Amino acid sequence: MTILDQLADHARQRVAADSAHIPPEEMRSLAEQMGRGDGEGFYAALKKNGLSLICEVKRASPSKGLIAPDFPYLSIAQAYEAAGADAISCLTEPKWFLGSDAIFRDIRAAVKTPMLRKDFTVSLYQIDQARVLGANAVLLICALMDTAALAAALARCDERGLAALVEAHDEKEIASAVAAGARIIGVNNRNLRDFSVDFSNAARLRDQIPADCVYVAESGVKGPEDVEALIRIGADAALIGEALMRAEDKAAMMKRLRGSV
Repeated sequence: MTILDQLADHARQRVAADSAHIPPEEMRSLAEQMGRGDGEGFYAALKKNGLSLICEVKRASPSKGLIAPDFPYLSIAQAYEAAGADAISCLTEPKWFLGSDAIFRDIRAAVKTPMLRKDFTVSLYQIDQARVLGANAVLLICALMDTAALAAALARCDERGLAALVEAHDEKEIASAVAAGARIIGVNNRNLRDFSVDFSNAARLRDQIPADCVYVAESGVKGPEDVEALIRIGADAALIGEALMRAEDKAAMMKRLRGSV
């Protein structure tokens, strides 16, 4: 099994366990009671002029292991917000990324910045769950869904008032995202099957993204020179994780990155 296969399999196990605790019809009812979410806030934050920064809160990853032994996640998220993050991505995957729904809820209560629940979506249940957690947006990965499943997930997001960052890694996946109706398409420089990174992937696939879609470059940003490269290819936003998580002074690192914006 690839790393992505393992992540997806574990996500299905988590959905089954969560569903045993809160059945799907009850989770759906809870999401409906909350009304429509502010997905447009996330979309607008990425669509604005200049390169938007989606700053990620994560403790670990499958490729790097433990990234942040000291993990004051509330302070990290608040530092991002104070430094002008356009959006905050929070990992909720518990096994490889050491995230949790509890971490997401705590951060959501502490910041007003639009938030992406970053997890491995394999079920519509998780979209309802994201609405209940207070997310503005969810991650949908093309490698985990065919076009019909993507369209169904996007329809549920629309129903809940959530934005969706639809992640692709190659031309075929971008075509699937477009066919499903994605408004925000992220090109991941990281191959989720082996977690290798090719920073040129975002540039190579840039012309595959329709002009009316928000284009997000994901993974591999290490410094201002990478930000400059993304500006040159016309990216609307960049999702930045490890570089910020490893920086002792998050605000200073964001200032360095934004110095080129």
